[in-house]
Amino acid sequence: MVVVNRIAGFAEEMAGWRRHIHMHPELSLDCHKTADFVVERLKAFGVDRIETGIAESGVVAVIDCGPGPVTALRADMDALPIREATGAEWASRVDGQMHACGHDGHTAMLLGAAKYLCETRAFRGKVILVFQPAEETIGGGRLMVEDGIFDRHGVEEVFALHTDPFAELGVFRTNPGSLMAAVDDYALTVRGKGGHAAYPHECRDPMPCAVAIAQALQALPRSIDPLDSLVVALTQFHGGTAPNVIPDAVTLGGTVRSLTPVVRDRVEQRIAEIVAGAAAMHGVEAELDYRRNYPPTVNHPEQTGFAVEVAREVSGKVVDDMPPEMGAEDFSYMLEARPGSFLFLGQGLGPSVHHPEFDFNDDAAVIGASFFARLVERRHA
Repeated sequence: MVVVNRIAGFAEEMAGWRRHIHMHPELSLDCHKTADFVVERLKAFGVDRIETGIAESGVVAVIDCGPGPVTALRADMDALPIREATGAEWASRVDGQMHACGHDGHTAMLLGAAKYLCETRAFRGKVILVFQPAEETIGGGRLMVEDGIFDRHGVEEVFALHTDPFAELGVFRTNPGSLMAAVDDYALTVRGKGGHAAYPHECRDPMPCAVAIAQALQALPRSIDPLDSLVVALTQFHGGTAPNVIPDAVTLGGTVRSLTPVVRDRVEQRIAEIVAGAAAMHGVEAELDYRRNYPPTVNHPEQTGFAVEVAREVSGKVVDDMPPEMGAEDFSYMLEARPGSFLFLGQGLGPSVHHPEFDFNDDAAVIGASFFARLVERRHA
């Protein structure tokens, strides 16, 4: 593994940053204390400009080495509403909140790269460091793009890493196309007329309609080409308060994940048709709320090919044909705005992200920071 020696030299410092952030998790857009910590470090490193308060608590910093390419590097800062069960000395000090997805590590990696690049400045052009909130919730990446950070700073390309507990330490995984899924949510209410369960003929029971919709949703993927990845999950079904009472209404909800715009459009259309048809058949009313959330994360081939070259230089262990995953990522908005690439970085096999026993492996931070640093030095040579 050919990590940057200078970055390896402050590995313990990076671990300290990461563990501080881990002990003080913040949710969604409310990452103000984390942002303050990031800004304090960036000022000490000697970045040339800092913007704060983007998407409420996002930070953008510029390392300016004159004319040349402009590359953005992104890290996310927000945590999850999960009660930690790692037992680590640096465990969360906020009950019911923890960094269970490695965003503390992502932030530490980008800070490590920033420290090195500020010290050496062995590149042309500008590096734009993007620290964003709300990846786990409403899409802080989208809000930062809408704020105009790429246009304001003339960003040409954008790159990001995500820790990977499903790969050995130092293994980079990615592909030059669809890497992660679009995610949409649906919620629907079936309304009828409730009453005594002994007299169903005097009611308009919403339950049979809700059951029919639930069954049809599970069969919906059969109307899509089996070679097109699709997940339709029914995760909520609520109705009734007593065994002898027919309810007035039943609510259902779930998520849809797809990799292509064609499938995404088709599924939304089919769910609307299923709901309307079932309601008409059962003589009840049904209201559907279908919400489009993050688009698919689609890597750009040229930038991904370059990122793979850098990853091979840094670790020598790269999977460049990773199958797409059905998770979602708001870096997708940045890849819609600019060409770039998103890679997973193995931290060693262990508890999954979004699990109360997950903890970022600090040994991965040196590798990730070295990747960012070498990417800039090679792209801006």
